[in-house]
Amino acid sequence: MHGCDSAGTAGEAAPREFSFTTSMRRFCSDAIARTAPLAHIDLAHVALSFAQTRKRTRYGLYASLTPMRFEGGSLTCNRRSRTYTIQRLYDTQGREIFYILTFYLPRFMDLPFREKLITVFHELWHISPEFDGDLRRHDGRCYAHTHSQKQYDAEMDLLARQYLAAAPPASLYEFLQYDFAGLLARYGRIYGTKVRRPRLLKLV
Repeated sequence: MHGCDSAGTAGEAAPREFSFTTSMRRFCSDAIARTAPLAHIDLAHVALSFAQTRKRTRYGLYASLTPMRFEGGSLTCNRRSRTYTIQRLYDTQGREIFYILTFYLPRFMDLPFREKLITVFHELWHISPEFDGDLRRHDGRCYAHTHSQKQYDAEMDLLARQYLAAAPPASLYEFLQYDFAGLLARYGRIYGTKVRRPRLLKLV
């Protein structure tokens, strides 16, 4: 894992600073605790990361989930008569990382509040119910999102509504109500943890 890197500054005299990944981890932890279908997720084995987008447009990735295992939680896979494994990652306490959850800034923060929530639940839902480092797999060719991306996001919107209906502390998601410029203006500096994508390693 990388250390903390700045995602933006508003001058050297900024009075405060804001850790995006720390705040997102607190929010995700609460979302998991209040959402029964996500109870299988152990956030201690999920790395929270951010990546900076090159262009400030609304089009492109908002977030991504990188699994650290292959199908069924396997450590190896065969491709074109070769066997591969995936680089293993551990946190500073020696715990193995099974997933990397990355948010793309400023693009993610410039979404409307409700769409930010849907995006978070969308990525958390991708985590396999077995929590084995693989993705949740559905029947058919579009195993990640089922046959309908629209229906998938509608279900994530329902989870977001149920979460808000559970009356979580507003302080946990307050930062998501700002766009990137507003968050930067409030705190002066936004920073967080960056995690490198793992490499495929050829075994034979």
